[in-house]
Amino acid sequence: MRKRLSAQIAARRKQGISADIEGMDADLHAMLDTQVSDLDRRIESVIAQEETSAAKARLLRSIPGIGPVSAAMLIAEMPELGRMTAGEAAAMTGLAPVPHDSGTMRGRRAIAGGRRALRRVLLQAALAAACHNPVLKPVAKRLKDRAKPHKLVIIAIARRLATIANAILKTGIPWQLQRSS
Repeated sequence: MRKRLSAQIAARRKQGISADIEGMDADLHAMLDTQVSDLDRRIESVIAQEETSAAKARLLRSIPGIGPVSAAMLIAEMPELGRMTAGEAAAMTGLAPVPHDSGTMRGRRAIAGGRRALRRVLLQAALAAACHNPVLKPVAKRLKDRAKPHKLVIIAIARRLATIANAILKTGIPWQLQRSS
């Protein structure tokens, strides 16, 4: 929503809107930024107040690509994370491929169901992980080299992020890159 509003404000500026309206837009933008910052601080303080949530947040934030928003959403939207299988985690986020088959016809697989808000946040986290996570970056490159569509690559990375987050919460061990001896 914030990006959309910023884009709208920028579009108005290009149209030559008068200075007084432009000032109102800047005031509105500043007010919204303040409110978003305040909400971010409140969410962080709520997570920090409860020890189990704070521990989960620390574990999740150790994964490259998972930031404060992704960690908060995973904690809030998937309290069962860490107590399920990898397939269940992918299905709960709506990142598991669902077949569209009937009789002998084999349709295309697509993602469906799950928790939509969480899926959107994980797709954003996957964009960062595809560039900065040392384990997922080569996976993304391999898929791109095989001429897979960008959306498929990001969905695959997001599903792996959900699986990694589930495994890390299950074991209680923070992310660490395995070094080969």
